[in-house]
Amino acid sequence: MKLLAVCSILIAGTLWGTIGIFVRTLSEMEFGSMELVALRSFVTLIAMGIYLLLFKRDRFRVRFKDLWCFAGTGILSILFFNFCYFTTINLTSLATASILLYTAPVIVMLLSLLLFREKLTVSKCISALLAFLGCALVAGVNPQTGLSVTPEGFLTGLGAGLGYALYSIFGRYALNRGYDTMTITFYTFAFSSAGSLFLIDTPVLAEKVIRRPESIPWILALGLITCVAAYLLYTYGLTKIESSKASIMASIEPVVATLVGILMFHETPTFWSAVGICLVLLSLVLLNAGGIVKRVSEKNISAKSCGD
Repeated sequence: MKLLAVCSILIAGTLWGTIGIFVRTLSEMEFGSMELVALRSFVTLIAMGIYLLLFKRDRFRVRFKDLWCFAGTGILSILFFNFCYFTTINLTSLATASILLYTAPVIVMLLSLLLFREKLTVSKCISALLAFLGCALVAGVNPQTGLSVTPEGFLTGLGAGLGYALYSIFGRYALNRGYDTMTITFYTFAFSSAGSLFLIDTPVLAEKVIRRPESIPWILALGLITCVAAYLLYTYGLTKIESSKASIMASIEPVVATLVGILMFHETPTFWSAVGICLVLLSLVLLNAGGIVKRVSEKNISAKSCGD
């Protein structure tokens, strides 16, 4: 079951890494960044709502006193993260925005230590550091280019990292209160959809969709693949994996995004991006090596006991 959870998180990170395919295509159709955030939330909300209505009506039930968990995942995480991230992109370079975003695993690690009493192990710290450095190199920050950022960009970048991290935190609270991954995903995007209405011009967005019907399959794919599937898988992974570990594993996202850029958009890989990919993969191996060794040892001990 734990292996399944690990695979779920890695697949979720992989699906998030493909978002560039849909964003680039829809951007060419004149959709803005926050409009895409809103569309992504709307599609997820509608898809999850229809599924629950037809097959899992009991999953709609939530306690009023627990709504803060979903407000946390939907508004403080999804909406706040996207708003800060897109603002950072406008204030700094894409590389700088990406590296500030991937402070998230460190933030999750520290918050999980304080809120959930998760252990702060050496392997976690080294894995988080390797993942952070790897993401930086993949994003294009290296000893030759350096890092240039304004105070405003730095603050909004850290805000993006915090928002990205908060899904793991509020999602953990919701899981601890007994809610199913489908319930969490539905109410997360109910809140983010409601919040996004204040950040976009809804009639203008609707007019764009009507004017460009060829965009509809891409909008549906953006929601179903990079949102519904990805968040269901990631939230399921949180049921078996510590929040701090899950956040580090999700660092596979920029690696996949880089590979998508190379394979689909003919972007030229660099030596440093290759090093970054290796560092992220090394962090994942190191993060899970301890558990693998432990399970192998337990099996050997069990086998020896049976033999005796």
